[in-house]
Amino acid sequence: MGGGSRNSLVTLVSYYLAEVPVTQLQYSYVMGKNPSKLVGDNRPVECVNWCEAIIYCNMLSKLNGLTPCYSIGTSTDLSAFESTSPVWKRIVCNFTANGYRLPTEAEWEYAARDGKTSTPNPYAGSQNINAVAWYGENSGITSHDVACKDPNALKLYDMCGNVAEWCWDYYTPTLPAGAQTNPHGPTTGDMHVKRGGSWLDDPQQCTVFYRSGSAPNGKSSSLGFRVCCSAMGQTM
Repeated sequence: MGGGSRNSLVTLVSYYLAEVPVTQLQYSYVMGKNPSKLVGDNRPVECVNWCEAIIYCNMLSKLNGLTPCYSIGTSTDLSAFESTSPVWKRIVCNFTANGYRLPTEAEWEYAARDGKTSTPNPYAGSQNINAVAWYGENSGITSHDVACKDPNALKLYDMCGNVAEWCWDYYTPTLPAGAQTNPHGPTTGDMHVKRGGSWLDDPQQCTVFYRSGSAPNGKSSSLGFRVCCSAMGQTM
């Protein structure tokens, strides 16, 4: 995990990851609204902050009869909490629940790097960014329908480019050194990780190892998310 000289060996518990970012049609079906600025049913939903992505995950879990992963105190109905409220500092994730959640940063990077078949490609599935990503130089300054570029070896689309993606972890500028098992990031922080780069970004920001963060109530037309769920019992 990580790029350059500062990286670490990570072991993960098994999980499932959606093959595409959450689309505007999917988000509208669950939430009853579409906050996106760059409108299109099959484009990634954007202008969704981290808190709203968390709310979506819980609502999707309940819609499918699954156990929600996220709670604040005893409540799993998080829609009543304003995204600027300090109560979000108390959120916990039950990683053993069978519901939907955001991937951890380690899960996101493992998937982007093709999992066990990991290759040194700087982009998810290719050394050629144009084959796998919509970014600043080929996007026409807009998002695009999901799955229009090539997938990586795990058949995941748009891991790089189109929209950057929220992860669960609090953001810190550097990753911990040394081996880690199933890391979930720092226990406190002011920003959350976003990964993958977007239709607005340069090639460096779209690499599988580029890291950045945003405030949990931040939103942008270049920032969305994809869902994940745990599959307990086997390491990768």
